[in-house]
Amino acid sequence: MKKIYLACPYSHRHKHIKKIRTLQADVKAAELMEHGYRVFSPISHSAPIAEFCSPENNSSYDFWLNQDFWILEVCDELHVLCIKGWDKSKGVAAEIFKATELGIPIIYHDTIRGLKVNTW
Repeated sequence: MKKIYLACPYSHRHKHIKKIRTLQADVKAAELMEHGYRVFSPISHSAPIAEFCSPENNSSYDFWLNQDFWILEVCDELHVLCIKGWDKSKGVAAEIFKATELGIPIIYHDTIRGLKVNTW
């Protein structure tokens, strides 16, 4: 069974956009799990935990990359959910760079449950 790391953008100045992005990641992760993959979705995992972190760690890019990259290193594939902003996301770019550096294949998704992601 393949181990998948699901990347998607998260940070945004508006809280409701962050919540929508988390929901999209959650639904895509569930979809991939139902197709037989083992999935780690850093947004799904970290967003609820971030609320309990100190403000300096909650907003620390390096803190979260450190939490996530060790898992990417043991995954078979990086899957990128191409929701609005994915191509401008510093985090997604770092995840793609790291996967490329490690020789991990990258798969891009523009649908969630068969719907184009820009229709959400």
